[in-house]
Amino acid sequence: MTMNTIRLMVKTYNHNNINYMKKLISLLSAMLICNICIAHEVVTIKAGTIIPMQAVKTVKAADVEVGQAVDFQVSENIVVKGMTVIPKGTPVKGTVSEAKKSTIAGTKGRLVVNISRMNLPNGDPIFFSNTMVNISGNNRTPLAVVTALFVWPCIFIPGTKAVMPEGYEVMGMVASNADVTVE
Repeated sequence: MTMNTIRLMVKTYNHNNINYMKKLISLLSAMLICNICIAHEVVTIKAGTIIPMQAVKTVKAADVEVGQAVDFQVSENIVVKGMTVIPKGTPVKGTVSEAKKSTIAGTKGRLVVNISRMNLPNGDPIFFSNTMVNISGNNRTPLAVVTALFVWPCIFIPGTKAVMPEGYEVMGMVASNADVTVE
């Protein structure tokens, strides 16, 4: 190898190394800018915040059992500090804690659903306090008994059924402060 060849190789190496460094700095700068643009912010949903929900489908006390899941969804965006922390349509699960169908002699039906928590799309949990759906049918026992005194088959008059219709509005109350990550 001649001295000119070595000089040419060193010059080429330095030139390629400078281009490589420029590309690396540009890439790192772009990554930093993107990270700043996509920064996640933690927002606190305060205890006592009301979360409006709706039943996703009709639920009848006669058709469900204790422990069965009942689907609800958030009915409007929940906004804190100008950011949507709980989007409309976020699913919420409730659990049937009592289900009695109406029976003869005017006994009314009864349906109780407890809603204790929900998970946000990013996985953060939100816990509720005292959020319960309590639906009772009408008691027809006096009507059934009185009319049965004159016409005995009237004892078979049932009470009305306990039905939670689709779209039934429920207001959930956040149990404690919850820190939520918002993108």
